[in-house]
Amino acid sequence: MVIENCEERGSADGKGQSRRRFGRVLLKFSGEALAGEQKFGIDPNMAVYLARQLKVLISTGIEIGLVIGGGNIFRGVAMVTQGLSRVSGDYMGMLATIINALALQDVLNANGIPTEIFTPFEMPAFASRFNSTQVVRALKDRKITIFAGGTGNPYFSTDSAAALKAAEVGADILLKATKVDGVFDKDPVKHTDARKFDRLTYHEVLEKDIKVMDQTAVALCREINMPIFVFNLSNESSFERIAGGDLSFGTLVC
Repeated sequence: MVIENCEERGSADGKGQSRRRFGRVLLKFSGEALAGEQKFGIDPNMAVYLARQLKVLISTGIEIGLVIGGGNIFRGVAMVTQGLSRVSGDYMGMLATIINALALQDVLNANGIPTEIFTPFEMPAFASRFNSTQVVRALKDRKITIFAGGTGNPYFSTDSAAALKAAEVGADILLKATKVDGVFDKDPVKHTDARKFDRLTYHEVLEKDIKVMDQTAVALCREINMPIFVFNLSNESSFERIAGGDLSFGTLVC
């Protein structure tokens, strides 16, 4: 199911929003989210929180693909400024996402949620090589599919990987979980007068360079008409509302 006629989905103040059920979603969140309050590494409490929230989605019959960043373990861009080559830094970042995937898989399995990890690389000891047919089969078997290792290519972010995987598995929507309530005209952490956008078009995001996802990811979503919904991961009601088809509380890009 693809959201159509985005402009008709209510006014800018969120009124008149229709509710839509999703069959399959692609969820993207950063590695920093998995670190929780400790800022680095993996916070077990945060992993359990994520498992609990994902259980809300999967209990309603929604099929879930998942992309995690690796910034809680390694940030290749930061290391490039200190002399590391961009290619090496990006590959190291991909390995960090695989570490996060293994940690989250362990917590999800412990909470009774079956998972399967897919990577662009041959890692048969703990992951399957990405194959869209195999992924769709796993999704239909009620497994959360975790896509680790990015696109497998340097110079592409995990945002781009999320957009690509959403396209490849036929997701209805790309959900981007962040630390704030949506997309703002400036950093809401630093500016108390920051204004939240309830709705944006792909054109607005690209033309004005609004920080939703990187431009490669947004351009791909525009090409395939993949809606993007940005919301606050720490709000415990977010996943319940999404499961009910309510997209009135974050920022919708379509």
